[in-house]
Amino acid sequence: MPRPKLLRKICCCPCATIFKPNDKKSKGKVLLSLEELEALRLKNIENLEQINCAKKMDTSQSTFQRILTSSYKKISDALINGKEIEIGK
Repeated sequence: MPRPKLLRKICCCPCATIFKPNDKKSKGKVLLSLEELEALRLKNIENLEQINCAKKMDTSQSTFQRILTSSYKKISDALINGKEIEIGK
């Protein structure tokens, strides 16, 4: 039985929650969680070190790295394969 998912600290609320390709022929959907969005914000917008990002999200550095890697993979998939990005949950 897997461990229950812990709550993380999230300090931003997205202005938009859906991003679609211009051609309106979306080839699927990628769901980006709020914690993945927060990880992207802290690392790439705030330019914090991973250990400081992890502290702000109240998690370990290894967990932060897994969240960040997951978000990069999802964003890359959406951009390369023309998928819609939905943020939330």
